[in-house]
Amino acid sequence: AMHPGARGYDSAAKDLIIPYELLAFEEVHAAWLDLIPQQSSDILDIGAGTGRDAAYLASRGHRVTAVEPAHALRHAGMKLHADQQINWMADALPELTGLSGHAAAFDLILLVGVWAHLAAGERREAMLHLARLLRPGGRLLISLRHGPSPAGRPMYAVPASDVIADGTAAGLTLIRRKIMESIQPGNRALGVSWTMLAFSG
Repeated sequence: AMHPGARGYDSAAKDLIIPYELLAFEEVHAAWLDLIPQQSSDILDIGAGTGRDAAYLASRGHRVTAVEPAHALRHAGMKLHADQQINWMADALPELTGLSGHAAAFDLILLVGVWAHLAAGERREAMLHLARLLRPGGRLLISLRHGPSPAGRPMYAVPASDVIADGTAAGLTLIRRKIMESIQPGNRALGVSWTMLAFSG
């Protein structure tokens, strides 16, 4: 079953794909570009959307697993980035059942804007699963969206302090916390900002 947080994305997919794909990886991830491994690594992109980040990382020689529960986005991504070696999965937080056999399998786990779709209890459970999937010394990058929810896609307000507490409880170490304004002019005008949190396994 699709996580309710993914539902609004199927109907909004065609309006989201172009603006999402046009954002440059280097801009979206400016706060933690230096934490992304240079050498070929195993990377998990959760809530991969149409695969912009997954494709960028695959093109740099990483082995990328892209998890996206919204059918329309996942299929758009598979078409758009058919030239890249990306392992696409239909799976969802908090359980990530498809990855249950992959303990300590990833050097980097990326979650862009996903956390706001999970209730507090789900976020705690998800963090434990993510910590288990991360290799020792691996990095978990989580961006938190703050500000009004987009129409039709209600989101939880997630305080960074909660996420840091959940990460610490799961045995992870916070290595960076940075607040950024939205790089999308429309969102910036609405007062949307992001907290970029990086943890080490």
